[in-house]
Amino acid sequence: MADFLTINKPVMEENILLTEKAAQQVVKIKQENNIPAENGLRVGVKGGGCSGLSYVLGFDAEPKPNDKIFQIHGITIYVDPKSLFYLSGTELDFSDGLNGKGFVFNNPNATKSCGCGSSFSA
Repeated sequence: MADFLTINKPVMEENILLTEKAAQQVVKIKQENNIPAENGLRVGVKGGGCSGLSYVLGFDAEPKPNDKIFQIHGITIYVDPKSLFYLSGTELDFSDGLNGKGFVFNNPNATKSCGCGSSFSA
């Protein structure tokens, strides 16, 4: 019998990470805008921006069919399959430093991003 060489290929984790600081900001935004606590955070991408794809954040009352659902720091996150392809492994953080205030996407799949950090290409 012939011996076969087994090659271990890395398996991409389908996940989104959310820092505790970002989760606290999501709760604050919900409270300030009277968004029901049970609404989930929609994280996605859309075509556009100076680098080809732009990040999208919003709130949805319930997931759409085929959404991947994550529970992190008490926040429910909805991601559609197309967006998850580009966002897998991305950490969503919140910055309130001297360089600006807002959500920051630390995306390991981005090969190029614009200066403002709101668009990328993969």
